[in-house]
Amino acid sequence: MPRAWKICSGAGPDGTGCIEPVPSGRCPACIARAEQVRGTSRERGYDRRHERRFRRQVLLKNPLCVCTDDGHGHGAQCLRPSRHADHWPRDRRDLVAAGLDPNDPRRGRGLCGRCHSKHTTAEQPGGWHAR
Repeated sequence: MPRAWKICSGAGPDGTGCIEPVPSGRCPACIARAEQVRGTSRERGYDRRHERRFRRQVLLKNPLCVCTDDGHGHGAQCLRPSRHADHWPRDRRDLVAAGLDPNDPRRGRGLCGRCHSKHTTAEQPGGWHAR
């Protein structure tokens, strides 16, 4: 049996709640507006230096996921192939605010996609702009 449609969970164009009916989540217009506000990865500071210096060197240093968090269901080191260079122990925003180089590979660790998503969800529950 089909599920009932819900009201869009996004903010409308005037800042109030959107009233567009959707099967789940947000309507296409609210998704597009949120992406435009979010900006591109380049606008958020992930430039060529980040790709060449930080990401590449972190993944060379940690070719396997270094997560050991019990909350992720593995208890010991994950050991899946690393796909994400995660800023750690401080996130990128904290490094920039402290005047430190966020592209320094010593301030990163390699994580698999699953562990990176779980860490991001725990550390930024409302998303990057929620702080």
